[in-house]
Amino acid sequence: MAERNTNIVDSELVGEVWPAAAPTEDPVLYGRAELSPEGAFQVRSHQTFTLTYTVGRFGLDDNGSIRIVFRFFGDWGGLQMTDPKAPNYVTAVTSLGTYPKLGFENVGHSRPWMKALTVGISGGYLSEGDTITLTFGDTSGGSPGFKMQTFVESGFEFKVLVDACAVGHYVPILDKPAISIVPGDPINWRAAVSTLRRPGESFQLGIKAEDEWGNPSDLVEANLRIEASLPVTNLPETASFTKGQKSLQFEKLSVAEEGELRITIFDADSDAPLCEAGPLIIEAGAYGGYWGDLHGQSGESIGATNSREYFDFARDLAFLDVISHQANDFQVNNAFWAYLNELTASYHQDNRFVTFPGYEWSGNTSVGGDRNIYFREEGRQIRRSSHALLPDQSDIDTDTNDARELFEALKDEDCLAYAHVGGRYADITFAHDAKIETAMEIHSAWGTFEWLLTDGFPLGHRSGVVCNSDGHKGRPGASYPGASMFGAYGGLTCFLTEELTRDGIFDCLRKRHHYGTTGNRLHMTVDAHFDSTSQLFDLDPNVYETTKSVDAKAAMMGDIVQTTDNKVTIAVDVKSPTPIERIEIRNGMDVVETLRGYDKSDLGNRYRVIWSGAEYRGRGRNTSWIGEAVFKNAKITRMEKINAWNHERLLEVDGDSKVKWDAITTGNYGGFDVWLDTNEDVELALETNHGTLSCELAEMGIEDRILDCGGLERKLRIMRLPDKNPHRSLAGEVQIDLTASGDNPVWVCVTTEDGFQAWSSPIFVFN
Repeated sequence: MAERNTNIVDSELVGEVWPAAAPTEDPVLYGRAELSPEGAFQVRSHQTFTLTYTVGRFGLDDNGSIRIVFRFFGDWGGLQMTDPKAPNYVTAVTSLGTYPKLGFENVGHSRPWMKALTVGISGGYLSEGDTITLTFGDTSGGSPGFKMQTFVESGFEFKVLVDACAVGHYVPILDKPAISIVPGDPINWRAAVSTLRRPGESFQLGIKAEDEWGNPSDLVEANLRIEASLPVTNLPETASFTKGQKSLQFEKLSVAEEGELRITIFDADSDAPLCEAGPLIIEAGAYGGYWGDLHGQSGESIGATNSREYFDFARDLAFLDVISHQANDFQVNNAFWAYLNELTASYHQDNRFVTFPGYEWSGNTSVGGDRNIYFREEGRQIRRSSHALLPDQSDIDTDTNDARELFEALKDEDCLAYAHVGGRYADITFAHDAKIETAMEIHSAWGTFEWLLTDGFPLGHRSGVVCNSDGHKGRPGASYPGASMFGAYGGLTCFLTEELTRDGIFDCLRKRHHYGTTGNRLHMTVDAHFDSTSQLFDLDPNVYETTKSVDAKAAMMGDIVQTTDNKVTIAVDVKSPTPIERIEIRNGMDVVETLRGYDKSDLGNRYRVIWSGAEYRGRGRNTSWIGEAVFKNAKITRMEKINAWNHERLLEVDGDSKVKWDAITTGNYGGFDVWLDTNEDVELALETNHGTLSCELAEMGIEDRILDCGGLERKLRIMRLPDKNPHRSLAGEVQIDLTASGDNPVWVCVTTEDGFQAWSSPIFVFN
């Protein structure tokens, strides 16, 4: 394979802290390292690498060691020294013919280099010029090799540190052995447009082909045919991919007439569609819809790739309209903060690609928990939760050590914030400033967290819904979880605003005119209709001393309305890329009504099994699901997986009538559909490590069978569906009784058949 240049993160922009600073003396004091082979290697391939460390002038004392460290979120799995036939087998030998002691820990060093292989010398010492040779993926005993991670990284580093004097004091050497990890063959085609534009308003179409793990592939060679359901100005009828390209983008497209646009991409030599973009709703109105992912990280903090690659991916490979970079504050040194501000300014382009300077305030949950901070303009002071990983303490007086101090320090800034759930979760009971913190991030690659929003209802918080990736793999806007601790695909937010500018997005966020999804792009409107003239507020009257209101008999998602009515009619309209399973209309925590495009008479021989939930709210929230479903007296004719993002985890049909799985959830859900040859006299026996559930399938109607499995909303669920559901559009009206005291947060949750969800920001109605 041809070599590609590596692109290692600039050390000056990284807030790393070691037991001692990097050596400033002659680099031969601590030795040097070489890696062979170098070059580019495909994701999830098996390789063998030899790393040779040559001892420096200090020598390597008896009981001294070297340490090779890797980024924590690499999902290549752990190194092992016990099974020479298994992947990632590693060996070591010195030039003296001795064998060092090897020990690997997933959390064995400091952030972000937490995966650590320690190579210890005992029973002697090494002198200058002696070597230690390590083989990663040693195949001599039958191992297939070192298994590459699932995501692309231009500079995957084998970082070497040395404890030359056997004092537990590791110093990084100056060499940076590294390889490039590159995409695999194209498997799945994707195309994307926005979901709401006015007639004549411009938009862009993006097309790409992803490998098995969601990386845009540069190995594509294809001639395409493009067909649109409406006439589109500047859209070509054909296009070509050549090897080396990762995407095609067509800009300054427009549609003159109102309607629903879907664009289908075909192989030029076939009538079989490769993928579809849309729906894009063209209608006259106040707003366009713009898609963003405002929460992700790069290799300068805990993630992978560098920040410039991060912005390039968002614009050119995820086809986003809005982006921000959110590095953990305690890793953001002043040089990196200045550089991030330069990047957001250089990438920002009104009406095409809006960027926001910002960072993640990363306080522990006990002092408020994670917050995302967004500034309207560059050049603002970063207020960190701490300088935990920053050697330069000169500006420590600018820190805000709890979230209350943070909001107080930001009260005169032109900024906004999200609360979110990551490693730490935000405690909105400890601190919340409604003027600044306008939204709750209820889905990311970490999972789904509706509770972060609903916790605020009894507190009187009026927050909107956003979803983002919180991605660590350099793929904002298209963040696949891979094979690591992340169990969910990253989310997206649709901003309904008059213009694609920083002012437009800030105005949208302050009015909560937005909705979030778990990663798909569907169009959703949620409106409230009142019998009597009500008062629609521009700002929250519970928060601002002076607010304005206008007479209104209708409101949209995010609005705050005071009414004398005891009922409200909610109108919902959803147009989706894929069939809609259900729409839940909610008032606070209660599901008032469920809309479906089918009824009991449409149900067939298709059954869905779902597992969902988490252990608890903190870091160890991952729930393991091990189980099997036996469909007695029936044969499975077809099975489709739902949210099975890790292709290497067990989820398969075993024989004619059994499905087995070993899966994880982190607040989100996974599962499968099966089509049976019959439903007469069929009994489903569902057994898992969290409970069992059984039922006679012929007796099932349209309502789910649910087993509460404890934990944090851990549930098993069985449902019956039509054999084929054609409903990609669904609209309805529901009348809701209003409670007389406090808010009625009226909101909507949409679930599509392919496992995605979407949530509207609530309409806050009160008497």
